[in-house]
Amino acid sequence: MQSNWWHSAVIYQVYPRSFADADGDGVGDLPGITAHLDDLVDLGVDAVWVSPFFTSPQRDAGYDVADYCDVDPVFGTLDDADALIHAAHERGIRLIVDLVPNHSSSDHPWFQEALRAAPGSAARARYVFRDGRGEHGEFPPNNWQSVFGGPMWTRTAEADGTPGQWYLHIFDSSQPDFDWTNPEVRDLFLGVLRFWLDRGVDGFRVDVAHGLMKEPGLPDVAEPDAVAFGAGPATLEPAVSAPVQAPYWGQDTVHEIYREWRALLESYPGERILIAEAWVDPLPRLADWVRPDEMHQAFNFAYLETPWAARPLREIIDASLATFGSVGAPSTWVLSNHDVVRHATRLALTFDNPQGHGIGLATPNLPEPASALQRARAATALMLALPGSAYLYQGEELGLPEAIELPDHARQDPTWFRSDNQRYGRDGCRVPLPWTAHGATYGFSASKHSWLPQPERWRDLARDLQRCSDDSTLSLYRHLLAVRKDLQLGSGTVRWLDSPRPDVLVFQNGLAVIIANTGDLPITLPEGDILACSAPVEDATLPEHATAWLRPSNTVSLPLP
Repeated sequence: MQSNWWHSAVIYQVYPRSFADADGDGVGDLPGITAHLDDLVDLGVDAVWVSPFFTSPQRDAGYDVADYCDVDPVFGTLDDADALIHAAHERGIRLIVDLVPNHSSSDHPWFQEALRAAPGSAARARYVFRDGRGEHGEFPPNNWQSVFGGPMWTRTAEADGTPGQWYLHIFDSSQPDFDWTNPEVRDLFLGVLRFWLDRGVDGFRVDVAHGLMKEPGLPDVAEPDAVAFGAGPATLEPAVSAPVQAPYWGQDTVHEIYREWRALLESYPGERILIAEAWVDPLPRLADWVRPDEMHQAFNFAYLETPWAARPLREIIDASLATFGSVGAPSTWVLSNHDVVRHATRLALTFDNPQGHGIGLATPNLPEPASALQRARAATALMLALPGSAYLYQGEELGLPEAIELPDHARQDPTWFRSDNQRYGRDGCRVPLPWTAHGATYGFSASKHSWLPQPERWRDLARDLQRCSDDSTLSLYRHLLAVRKDLQLGSGTVRWLDSPRPDVLVFQNGLAVIIANTGDLPITLPEGDILACSAPVEDATLPEHATAWLRPSNTVSLPLP
């Protein structure tokens, strides 16, 4: 197989609860993924990243792990995991699993042991337990606020029923944080890595990779409500005045952990990779996560958060290529995942929507779906023309918008409950996929119900209908991926060319010239063959909010009208 395959790979994220249900219980599972691997081969992806399927009480959809070395019955068995890995490899697809090392489930045997143990015990030292403040310890140890809303601390009860110590949870109270200064924790996860590497997985996406280590002393935050999932808003350069810096994000001491992990992966045959979910600001700091002896890739959230506008897009593309290239790593590109509003809706929003907040029917100024999809298709065509590795989130190849129609009683994201129903959370991007235009769940399950209800408009977006249409979003994705691979755009370079307008991006990558029109007016294309386009082109006119890939007639001089 290709050396350094991860430098240019297209990696497809599967959120197993919502991909395909093989056993008819209304929840997706591992056999459902295996049954649809040929659809991913047909799409043209190189690897599949599967969100957590480990044993879990599913209070946070699997990101609360009770056993890292087994499969939750809702998703299948270890034999099903082995079958998925084998079937993927048979088809030339690599398989990446999602590791959650920052915290466990409160059902994890270690945490249950810690609750039974006394303060100061070895069992409690695996997690972050602290005495409370106040005369009777009645106040949390500090003022940190959970990503999901509310305090980042929960008080325990001792064996006699009296109030006890507090434990830390960056996320939900059912997700206690490990203490990564404890060697037992490090040894646990080295064993977990070996377990799955021995079964043949090709790498790990590391959840909350920037959160494992906390600042010693656990100091208060000056503005606790100003700290979101990362260290602040995405920026390209260090700020003149530093943003609010959370003492639980991006600590330098975390890097020694990943150096140890990288050494372990390199002791295995083949090219196994580590991918950091690290919301780190500013962008140049993210290069620390992908130095040659650490992670192979890091998600480029600064790119995901960039608006659909030419100037900021060019700035983040240049900064990304320079930042990751400075340490010999590929840039990554991503527009959607299981934690953000789908980009077929998000790129047309006219208001800020912080990661994880979500949108719903009561959200004002929602965009018109057709125009939002037009932007999404154009943004995807731009992204897939860039050198580096691209990530796709299941269903974006169908042009799925955010599901805003979910009734409140159906919501399951902890964010919804911990924010007192003020934040919709992430359920809207996690609704099960429509495979067919018929059936109660559009081919997702033999059941009449899915774990989250699907909007009626899913019927018109079903994969079987889109496969039969040359103009569908699915056909666009298949074509873009085929041309990208044929022209080796993932391993190319960007050379910027003159643009006819400030709202138009023009660059060359290999034999292709890419023209992305982020404005509200059409432009005339130069002479040449159209290799791909996100929207129909008539009379050599590229519509507004569209991207075209060309092979120009004159490859020496590329003037634009």
